[in-house]
Amino acid sequence: MDRAARSRTPTADTLPDAVRAPASRARKAPPPPLMADVVQPPRPYARALGLIAVTVLGAWLGLLTLGTAHVPVGPMDTSMRLRPSLTGGTRIDVAPLGDLELNSHYAPLRLDVDVDRLDPVRSQALVDRPERFAGLQAEVTHDITRGAIGLAFHSCAAVACGAAALSLAVHRRPRRALAAGGLALTLLAASAGTAYATWNPQSVLEPKFSGLLSSAPSVVGNARNIVSEFNVYQQELARLVTNMTKLYDAASTLPVYQPDPSTIRVLHVSDIHLNPGSWRIIASLVEQYRINVIVDTGDTMDHGSAAENHFLDPVSTLGAPYVWVRGNHDSRTTQKYLTGRRHVIVLDRGKVTQVAGVRIAGVGDPQFTPDRSVVAAGDPAERTAGGRLADSLRTQRLAGTPVDIALAHNPAAATEADGLAPLALAGHIHHRENTTLPQGTRLMVEGSTGGGGLRAVQNKKPAPVEASVLYLDRRTKRLQAWDEITLGGLGLSRAEVSRHLPRENHPGAIPSPSPSSGSSSDPSERSTRSPSHSPGNRPR
Repeated sequence: MDRAARSRTPTADTLPDAVRAPASRARKAPPPPLMADVVQPPRPYARALGLIAVTVLGAWLGLLTLGTAHVPVGPMDTSMRLRPSLTGGTRIDVAPLGDLELNSHYAPLRLDVDVDRLDPVRSQALVDRPERFAGLQAEVTHDITRGAIGLAFHSCAAVACGAAALSLAVHRRPRRALAAGGLALTLLAASAGTAYATWNPQSVLEPKFSGLLSSAPSVVGNARNIVSEFNVYQQELARLVTNMTKLYDAASTLPVYQPDPSTIRVLHVSDIHLNPGSWRIIASLVEQYRINVIVDTGDTMDHGSAAENHFLDPVSTLGAPYVWVRGNHDSRTTQKYLTGRRHVIVLDRGKVTQVAGVRIAGVGDPQFTPDRSVVAAGDPAERTAGGRLADSLRTQRLAGTPVDIALAHNPAAATEADGLAPLALAGHIHHRENTTLPQGTRLMVEGSTGGGGLRAVQNKKPAPVEASVLYLDRRTKRLQAWDEITLGGLGLSRAEVSRHLPRENHPGAIPSPSPSSGSSSDPSERSTRSPSHSPGNRPR
């Protein structure tokens, strides 16, 4: 090719810029972008988790701010609301008396009912016309049904608005806001379905009351109504409204508690351990619950010395007969001092007494542990003492005068009464235990009515003061129900009362066999643990 031809051939330098650019890019590719410069789209599951988190938080905020329904129930104005909860249930706030907790359902939502005030016009109409109380059941049922429907609409609107508003504020996308609102409604419907599927109308039979101790008998009610009317849930609701109406109408002055004449009330106390405040508490319980007989399963003293004897003087003035068995902190000197005192009955070696129509037998603890010069004999000695109690129970049964309640301080001794008495009471371990023994005897172990005694001040947190009220049928002497009373240690500012029913008194239950025929442990009741007797579990 000649020079002229080569000069006419285009080169990279002579090409226009638009033509040279692709060739330049082909020769040298630009470097890849850094990972930090690449915006990764959110993964689907991350977006779903974010939507769920925003929905749940928004629904919760919506319930807090908008989910309250104001409902008149009978003569009372109430506020109903749903609240997130891990255990579900229903809480009824009866200010200023306290609150009732019912295990009504298991769902991630709890129903809160606050009694705001008593309407003076509606309450006065009930007081002036007592015959209207007969129709209160239907009125309460209608009001609660209407209130539940209104609460459902309020809650749906609250969770949908709350979830949608929060999602719109976070994501700024209307479609995601609508999705959050729909998801909130779905979650609320699923929770409501779970609550409906687990709804337990019998929960009103076993309420847990927290509040002023003097309010408990009137708010919780008496055992006969509980047992005889348990099959009609609305009746119990109406009775609760009636009781609260009377309480408010009296301006927080409690009405006279009317005991059921066919029910025998036994107050079980134990392990007072020289706490002088216990006598005042016991006297208050005797008055509030109209107790027929007090049963003390021992350890009233701490060292059993003669110098402590005058601590026992108030037992004659408590307002009810006092049946006592010796504990391992009570000496023979203690027992001698109590023997023969007015209104006091000391039981030992299987001795039997009849008080308020109830036949009771008891045995004292064979050990006196404050005496360090004697080596403790342990549970074998307790079982030997329980054997003496069992011999007495057999003798009484053969004579046609069976014993209704067997008493011992240590549960190891009380278990020897299995099959020979329907009910056995004990203490010693400073906490409650309730179990049905293999031959059908119910063993009820009481906590410390003295809150652990004077040694309680050594603990960081005062031990609770515990006692129980047992309701016995006057004809059969069988246990109908019992209330577990727990006070807040040394403060005594609040009380907790839990109502419990034996399995045979639950709706549709088959009557339990006699103690001699045997039965298994009762799983439906609050505590079914076997008593622990290992040295590590024993109070000193």
